[in-house]
Amino acid sequence: MQGLLTDLYELTMAAGYVQAGKAQEVASFELFIRHLPPHRSFVVAAGLAQAVEYLLGLCFTEEEIEYLRGLPQLARAPEDFFETLRRLRFTGDLWAVPEGTPLFPGEPVLTVRAPLVEAQIVETYLLATIAYQTLVATKAARIVETAQGRAVVEFGTRRAHSPQAGVLGARAAYIGGCVGTSNTLAGMKFGVPVYGTAAHSWVQAFTEELEAFRQLQRLLGPSTIYLIDTYDTLEGARKAASLGRPLWGVRLDSGDLLSLSRQVRAILDEAGLREARIMASGDLNEYKIRRLVEAGAPIDAFGVGTELATSADAPALGAVYKLVELEERGVRRYTAKLSLDKATMPGAKQVFRFADHDLVSCAWEAAPPGGEPLLQPIIKGGRLVSALPSAAVAREHAARSLARLPEGVRRLQQPEPYRVEHSAALQALAEEAWRNARAASLSGVISWGAEKR
Repeated sequence: MQGLLTDLYELTMAAGYVQAGKAQEVASFELFIRHLPPHRSFVVAAGLAQAVEYLLGLCFTEEEIEYLRGLPQLARAPEDFFETLRRLRFTGDLWAVPEGTPLFPGEPVLTVRAPLVEAQIVETYLLATIAYQTLVATKAARIVETAQGRAVVEFGTRRAHSPQAGVLGARAAYIGGCVGTSNTLAGMKFGVPVYGTAAHSWVQAFTEELEAFRQLQRLLGPSTIYLIDTYDTLEGARKAASLGRPLWGVRLDSGDLLSLSRQVRAILDEAGLREARIMASGDLNEYKIRRLVEAGAPIDAFGVGTELATSADAPALGAVYKLVELEERGVRRYTAKLSLDKATMPGAKQVFRFADHDLVSCAWEAAPPGGEPLLQPIIKGGRLVSALPSAAVAREHAARSLARLPEGVRRLQQPEPYRVEHSAALQALAEEAWRNARAASLSGVISWGAEKR
């Protein structure tokens, strides 16, 4: 895995750690969501599989090391730094919540415990893969919630911010609740069911729309979905109905979807095709789908592309990766950031889920009765110790977990906050951080020692 897939400052810091003799100090970093976008009260964790793949494959090639040697920012780096990169593999531990787990602000998605130089270099990649997939999985969960049992298919690859984002976005959308994707590579790599038949260009490639439909039916049989709005939607529906069975249904991609779906439903029913389904697409999102569902539109499935693959109303997620502990010669130093609006809680943590709230505690605390620990060991000493569930299993976990959340928390707009408490021990650590900061007249990053537990 390319070690250079990181930010330069991760490497300059790594060089500095080698220079200062700190490279092998054992550090604990936590990745969490600091603030949620508007109208979100939770996120759906996704991207762990790619994070694990990256960590287990982490290395630097000779070509990459020689490139770094030529950078002016590293001209004074000690030779030991480049030798460290040459030997670098991930030898640490990873704890993480299962993909598909709903989380709330400040709760760790994952914890990395590794030699400082390793834990620092992996920051950029972990943030990128976790934040994007979590963003899309969360958007998918919102859309699926509003569809109220109607199938939602991810159509976003062509509008994603890159081909790679299209593949991972399809995976994340599936975990978030979509029934499948149009992306065939995501189907092959991750087992996501694939959907799709023909576009407007198919109809335009034939002289007659009816002939285009006839050829499509010949090719696809019971999987046939006619795209009926290339010229005249209602006339297209009549032509599709005239061909009878086999078919899956028809798709509407433009116009007044509420009115057209009602008229098309009547045409199909009159032809005796009551089992034929109607799919709608065309710049849909959770808000538009909610209006259609509440109005009683006879639509059986939705295809959602741009708004899902880009999470258009909330295109960025405030994920951060922060140092919370540092160990040297048997002594643990807790670290915290106390800057206004960007404060962090010191110490590695565990999250326990109860029926109606979460408890964030210090990682060393015993599990409270009835609490389900969310962070699980994934990598120990650089080796995988827990098999990663498939995307399908993560999807099932997400569905069960989301269904257990209060309805108000899942509300589309102005959702209720979920109760997240901190243990007494964690609160004591945080209060000690503030006392130390006040005593030193600081408002930045602070640390203090404690006996290793």
